Amino acid sequence: MIKACLFDLDGTLLPMETERFVEVYLKALAPHVAHLIPPDKLVPMIWKATMAMIESRECELTNEQVFEREFLKMAGLQREEIWPEFERFYETEFPKLQPYTGYNPIARDVVQAALKRGFKVAVATNPVFPKAAIMERLRWAGVADLPFEWVTVYEETHFCKPRPEYYREVADRLGVKPEECVMIGNDMQEDMVASTVGMKTFFLSEHRIDRGKPTYRVDQEGTLADLLGAIETGTGVFQNETITSEIKKM
Repeated sequence: MIKACLFDLDGTLLPMETERFVEVYLKALAPHVAHLIPPDKLVPMIWKATMAMIESRECELTNEQVFEREFLKMAGLQREEIWPEFERFYETEFPKLQPYTGYNPIARDVVQAALKRGFKVAVATNPVFPKAAIMERLRWAGVADLPFEWVTVYEETHFCKPRPEYYREVADRLGVKPEECVMIGNDMQEDMVASTVGMKTFFLSEHRIDRGKPTYRVDQEGTLADLLGAIETGTGVFQNETITSEIKKM
């Protein structure tokens, strides 16, 4: 029986072309730390530290701690020298990137429908960003005020997508079994991998990302409007299995 809905953010609740957005984001960030790190060196450092997070199996460290360790080692800086610059950027400049994303009012309807059905609801976005950046994007999506059980930010998580451990961590945090969850996302390799730990999956066809392989089980596919209908009517992966089995016995 499904007890929890896990929503990806970028390309799912928040329409965007992810590669383009990341490009603009890094271009905007570079001038704010140029007095400490030349722009041509900053981007490779960020990518390498991000990959260290994604590949990390150090369950005793948060993603932030892994990123910080790797980034500062490459930059030859102390945290207090550069982290305040990052924080100021996310506070003052990151909000200006909203025009590089879209907006779909159905996103809010979908989350509210899941809450109305009594599901535990989490934002299962890849936690490679700090909380400030993720909460800002939730505001752009029009869902920041909704009562999510958890939003996966890099300060609080210990794994990243596409690691199966990430999905187990989310389920543990929500107090449910993986097989009691539906992962909803637009990325075959990063979101549908949730099926490997037993989660049901809904593959969003809008802003779809599929790098070809590996491929994973998809239990249902459709648009946000299709997703809304499935949640509201309790059909597809959101069907109440207990009720269905009782009907079959009659």
